[in-house]
Formats: sequence, C-alpha cells, structure tokens
Amino acid sequence: MPVKSDKWITRMAREHGMIEPFADRQVRDGVISFGVSSYGYDMRVADDFRIFTNINTTVVDPKEFDPTSFVEYKGDVCVIPPNSFALGRSVEYFRIPRSVITLCLGKSTYARCGIITNVTPFEPEWEGFVTLEISNTTPLPARIYANEGIAQVLFLESDEICETSYADKKGKYQAQQGVTLPKL
Repeated sequence: MPVKSDKWITRMAREHGMIEPFADRQVRDGVISFGVSSYGYDMRVADDFRIFTNINTTVVDPKEFDPTSFVEYKGDVCVIPPNSFALGRSVEYFRIPRSVITLCLGKSTYARCGIITNVTPFEPEWEGFVTLEISNTTPLPARIYANEGIAQVLFLESDEICETSYADKKGKYQAQQGVTLPKL
C-alpha cells in the first residue's frame, strides 16, 4: 500500500474533487504551512471551535456525551486552556476514493509547542469536513490559528478495492458538515 505523491494528490483533487478547496502548492509565507506537499496534504483548521470546559463538572462519557461540556467559539485565534482541548474542523472537504485510506498527523510546528492534533483515519469512501481534536498538553494557554495548517494527511492506496467502504456501512460521521460531537 504505497503512499501517494504530490502529483497523484493534485490529479485526484482536480479530476475527482478529493479535496475542496485545494491549494496546489505549499503556502507558508507568514502562516503555518498548508497545501500539497511531497507526499501528503497539509489541511487547515477553520475558525469554528468547541473548547472543552469543566464548568458543569461532567464526566466525559462517549456513550452519553454532554454537549454542554463545550463552549462554542468562532474567531481567527482560539486559545485552548492549559491541559485541555478543543474540537475544530478542517477548512477542506474531503472525498476519499474507495481504494484509499488516510493517516493524519499533527504539524510539527504545533507538536513542538506541546499541542497535539488527533484525527482518526479517513476510511475508503468517507467524505466530509474533518473534525479535529486539538490537545494542549502544556500547563500554559495555547493559541491555534484559524485558516492555517494544523495537520498533514497521508494517502495510502491499495492495489485492491475494499469489500466494504465507509459509505457502504453508512458510517455515522459520513458527510459531516461542522464540528461533530461524539455519536453512539
């Protein structure tokens, strides 16, 4: 299952709408870089965030998630409290081909500041805006810059088509539009 190159990513984005909007080069002047890279795509975080708060002393339970555990925030800079996290969403909308799965890793600029971005793989035929979990592992507040790079997506293509895709199993996060909270 080889990693795909910038040429493949560009072709798939242009011909099949795999990434929209698509930056066909690495943009880096004065921003945390985003756009196509040698073997991946650096996606951006939008200006729509859900910042975790413990105001209600709620227990975090993925089976019975309390949406009041988050404060909604929209802006160019999101400040994540110490030892906390926020949810965000990608600027880009992704459409993953049936023969492809992705891995997503946080950008090193943020990682070197103790900020970790977690994203699960984009399964074959998944599509939507990506919900990003952005953790501040430091004892200090941390800034996240909207409309700048947050994580790199690596595309792996199989030489076989999968038997059951995310679309086939009607995945619960298919075609998500905004920051999407946990679903059971």
